[in-house]
Amino acid sequence: MARISAAPDNALPQDLIPLYQKFTKDYGDFTNQARVVAHAPDAFRHLYGLIDAWRDHGLLEKRLVEIAVLTSSRVNECAYCVGHHGAALVDLGVTPETVDGILDDALPGLDKRERLVRDYARLVTERAWGIPDRVFLDLKSHFSDQQIVELTIRIGLCILFNKLNQALLLDIEDSVRSEIADKDLHVREEPRSV
Repeated sequence: MARISAAPDNALPQDLIPLYQKFTKDYGDFTNQARVVAHAPDAFRHLYGLIDAWRDHGLLEKRLVEIAVLTSSRVNECAYCVGHHGAALVDLGVTPETVDGILDDALPGLDKRERLVRDYARLVTERAWGIPDRVFLDLKSHFSDQQIVELTIRIGLCILFNKLNQALLLDIEDSVRSEIADKDLHVREEPRSV
């Protein structure tokens, strides 16, 4: 059970209801997270608003974004995000074995660009202060500066959500649990308290 109660239905200003609908129905079932973030309407507006804007105008392919987000979530062992984004990657044609082994060195199913995104996401998550210059040379051979900035912000935003989910003990929605099971994905749940 989450450490913070779900915000009441009237917690969000009316202008945020369409955004709430997107993150509880249209983009998948992020209801448990959305109901907690709703306690902070400005954060809801800007965090979810940024993600929503990128869905329409982002510079990166969805599969690359999901690889980056899943990688950061696996490094941080965020079951909530691993479940959601692992299932999304399967829908985008990545095998469950690749999703489960996203951190493995000998990983089948990803092309060179996808591996580069995976490796970059892992570096940003584990040690952003020590990324070798050669990584950026590789990134610049595949992506524009604008895409690299967007990718880096998306990874950072994912890390923020990982920590929010873990600190507040957000549960994976039942609909997503069913999807994880149907897709034969392995999600390691975090300890509930210490």
